[in-house]
Amino acid sequence: MKVIETIVEMNRLRLKLAEPVGFVPTMGYLHDGHLALVNQARSENSTVVVSIFVNPTQFGPTEDFKSYPRDIKRDLAMLEKAKTDIVFMPSAAEMYPPRFSSWVDVEKITEQLEGAVRPGHFRGVATVVAKLFNIVRPARAYFGQKDAQQMTVIKKMVTDLNMNLEVVACPTVREPDGLAMSSRNTYLKPEERKAAAVLYQSLKLAQQLWSQGEKDAEKIRRQVMELIQKQPLARIEYVSIADNETLEELDVVKPPALVSLVVKIGKPRLIDNVVLE
Repeated sequence: MKVIETIVEMNRLRLKLAEPVGFVPTMGYLHDGHLALVNQARSENSTVVVSIFVNPTQFGPTEDFKSYPRDIKRDLAMLEKAKTDIVFMPSAAEMYPPRFSSWVDVEKITEQLEGAVRPGHFRGVATVVAKLFNIVRPARAYFGQKDAQQMTVIKKMVTDLNMNLEVVACPTVREPDGLAMSSRNTYLKPEERKAAAVLYQSLKLAQQLWSQGEKDAEKIRRQVMELIQKQPLARIEYVSIADNETLEELDVVKPPALVSLVVKIGKPRLIDNVVLE
């Protein structure tokens, strides 16, 4: 496994890599969810590249950029065990040199959900992912379903800008109680971690109501919120039932529909979703 820290070095090495190249972009502090992406990339490509970069431009001024969990030594050991070929680990100065002024804006689908509560977040995401795609030039890039809106934004960017790669959506990897794996789960205190199981319980309720024939989106939203509100440590930021492609809110559930939510438990904002199909 080779660790690369500069774009010049990555460009030079890229010319020698066996095709196809599978790419997994991460912000580090890896868990089994990340490794599932790496394992799928390993099974489908001759070369696997993983990036580790905590992207400052997708964090708001009051968000946790400085405190975001980091453990490079642990990450590299996990990636080596997973048979990763290349780890691309640029600095912020490498990715955003002085006088950097070019940005990627994906309109409309970034205005709802996370985009509504985190202005500028998806501009930062789209820009850094576009840069990473240009540097790594993969045939396939792997993302987790947990970040459903992010994946939708990236797919739209790839289509609109005629990027020559496939965006592969991988299932959310969960803890035994259903909590979606996330680097931010480490912020949870023991009692908060126990309370966090309510997110998946509420999504399962939405699936159950849908499977029983309920098509009124507002009724499903209301029952989901009522279940979450029974957990005293949970503070709901939003519960959404939206078209899976446009992310526009639905009155009547038409599959595929994305049920997504953000709930604060203690310090972290926890996100999760399921698709009703």
